[in-house]
Amino acid sequence: MKSHITVNNITQSQIKQLQKIKAGLAEGTTQATDKELAKFCGTKNGPAWITGQYDKTSVSILRGDVIGPFKQTDKDGKVTGFFRLPFHLLEDSDPVSDEKLQKVAESVATRLPVQEEVSTPDADVAKIDKTEPKSTKEVKEVSFIPPVDKSYVKFGHHKDIESIIKSNIFYPAFVTGLSGNGKTFMIEQICAKLKRECIRVNVTIETDEDDLLGGFRLVDGETVFHKGPVVDAMERGAVLLLDEVDLASNKILALQPVLEGKGVFLKKINEWITPKNGFTVLATANTKGKGSDTGAFVGTQILNEAFLERFAVTFEQDYASNAIEKKIVIGAMETVGHVDEDFALHLVKWADIIRKTYHDGGVDEILATRRLVHIATSFGIFKDREKAIDLCIARFDDETKESFKDLYEKIDETVGDVVDTPTDELDKTPF
Repeated sequence: MKSHITVNNITQSQIKQLQKIKAGLAEGTTQATDKELAKFCGTKNGPAWITGQYDKTSVSILRGDVIGPFKQTDKDGKVTGFFRLPFHLLEDSDPVSDEKLQKVAESVATRLPVQEEVSTPDADVAKIDKTEPKSTKEVKEVSFIPPVDKSYVKFGHHKDIESIIKSNIFYPAFVTGLSGNGKTFMIEQICAKLKRECIRVNVTIETDEDDLLGGFRLVDGETVFHKGPVVDAMERGAVLLLDEVDLASNKILALQPVLEGKGVFLKKINEWITPKNGFTVLATANTKGKGSDTGAFVGTQILNEAFLERFAVTFEQDYASNAIEKKIVIGAMETVGHVDEDFALHLVKWADIIRKTYHDGGVDEILATRRLVHIATSFGIFKDREKAIDLCIARFDDETKESFKDLYEKIDETVGDVVDTPTDELDKTPF
């Protein structure tokens, strides 16, 4: 079958594909297999306009339309598996240059408008698209350095994790602790301070190798391999943050070679990725990868022992001390422009009593630092202590909500009914 591709209708993208193929083949070669074409173009299959094939549900189907294929046959007319490469189109074609486009535009701009019959141009010639795809260099120029948050307060294992990241040594670390105590925020702010790129991956039970390492995507009718965030972090020498890693299924084992620091083989495109200096992995979780006995963290999984063993150290992050937590709450108030230090002190004392009761088994819920920040922000919006508290503890069941509210009213006499409560009563468990 003859191809109808000519110097007059070949597109810019087809010219670029031909140039890639020609650069990849030995000089003088004028034919190639579908596998070779796919390799040079970085696609799953060779370009459809050459091979006459398109991919449907992972099956290559022969397409016999007017634009292809460039099939090679032997003297008996049998298909050989090779495709003739129309390199002559590169020599004869004359793509429109930017200089020519500028001259045409200036010429058109100086002409008087002429009333003509309105018509709809063909889709193929309606617009000359000069947009070039981003080069690898341009993509790498995108920065993944987190922004500095002025409200951040150092505490816990900040210094230790900063030492790991600053060392540029590959040293995977596992950070575990109750919800909302600043694990992820701490890592991001350390990277912001050190001006280190941090690529965060939020892990779920659905996360698989395709999400992590990369897979094929449909682009302009072609299947193109896109590298995943893990590979991006390796090639950049960035910090890879696996957030909520204990929600992962056994598909997370695709990262085993990555956690050894030796690199990873992308079997879908036959490419070996070597990590750049500075690359390391930090993981955060509410558990230690052994599941949740209390049921507080539904969905957490029992992670594979071999996976956990690849993390060199584990940091157990607790909530900040009262003094530090007060600074955090005041920082949140400053962000919204409404500071009340007495209110901040009451909130911290309130949360501390609830946490002690939680650890003693008196309640099933806990007030996280994140929840106090929510209350501080709500206070900045509504300018009302009681309303801010009511709205932010409404997520708890009625019994817990009432117990929490009753306790706060004993601490802050400006909220609820005024009740004279002896100081020593505040030290007693109210539940």
